[in-house]
Amino acid sequence: MGDIMGHGPQIRSAFQESKNKYDYQEVFNPLEEIISSVDFAVANLEVTLAGPPFMGYPQFSSPDELAVACKNSGMDVLVTANNHSCDRKNNGIIRTVKVLDSLEILHTGTFKNEDTRDRENLLILSKEGLHVGLLNYTYGTNGIPFTSPTFVNMLDSNLIIKDIESAKQKGLDKLIVFVHWGSEYQDFPNKYQRKFNQLFYRMGVDVVIGSHPHVLQPMIYKKEKKKEFLTVFSLGNFVSNQREERKDGGAMFRLSFQKKGNNIKISKKEYLLTWVNKSLKKDKYHYEILPCSKPIYNEKYFSNIEDFNQMQLFLNNSRQHLQINNEGVDEGAPYGYATIKQIKSDKVNLPSFRNKETLRKKRKKKKKK
Repeated sequence: MGDIMGHGPQIRSAFQESKNKYDYQEVFNPLEEIISSVDFAVANLEVTLAGPPFMGYPQFSSPDELAVACKNSGMDVLVTANNHSCDRKNNGIIRTVKVLDSLEILHTGTFKNEDTRDRENLLILSKEGLHVGLLNYTYGTNGIPFTSPTFVNMLDSNLIIKDIESAKQKGLDKLIVFVHWGSEYQDFPNKYQRKFNQLFYRMGVDVVIGSHPHVLQPMIYKKEKKKEFLTVFSLGNFVSNQREERKDGGAMFRLSFQKKGNNIKISKKEYLLTWVNKSLKKDKYHYEILPCSKPIYNEKYFSNIEDFNQMQLFLNNSRQHLQINNEGVDEGAPYGYATIKQIKSDKVNLPSFRNKETLRKKRKKKKKK
């Protein structure tokens, strides 16, 4: 899963006045069955759990109950290296780690000290004889540096090479890197992403999962002889208060590995589109993440038809974007799969940024000017 954000309106929505406490469970309830169905569910926690005062943008600190709801919905791992890791400086980094430890949520990316990083940087997820390693890095921390004793994994080539070489000595079957990178609100990866993705490929990483742009970017699967390499450049927002088109949803990425003897391969790879429904009930906003192609979330589900229309716009545009620009990765069952032919027959009014050729022409015009 992509970015779990905690904007101010989300914090206010979670506060239960009658109980004088926070509760985020309704946010994740529609996805609990899907999240719980996998062996390991991983998401990007793009807030600190630094304690009060609770605040959204620009320096996030969410109530601990956000992590509690993540745990209750079936999430096993929260990666913590992102541009908001240092929002509350060292105390925020340390307290976030302590809260996740207390909830028995696995994590990597930020560390209370370098000794802890040496022991826990490579997170190994094991199931039925398969051992998958997970590393996590961020391009930056919004200009707020971490200081001793804490440590945040930065997207630094020397650090990455050292970590991957070390990981290879651990008898892993596969290695995944979850990386916070790219340009915000851009539908395609930039040169910086492609440069580091090539480094991951050369170093023998098997899967790269991206976050940060807050919109969906393409998913690319390539196989050359026995070498498989899968990149999800950006999963977009998992939950946030960003309501503009393209930012109001994202995708869950479902991945399976299969081992036969010494041969380990990617046996399943698919995305499930999700949309954040923000609805007004009894003078208070409520948030929930919907698997938006599931039939139950039709126009009858919504009290406001405009919300349904907005979700459909996200669903149709996202399908168009990913089905045209993905390589080897399709939308997953059981929540619907529309072919490009079907989308075209629906006469969806698609924005021009979805088309690579249109994008190139726009760039040429700008250069001429």
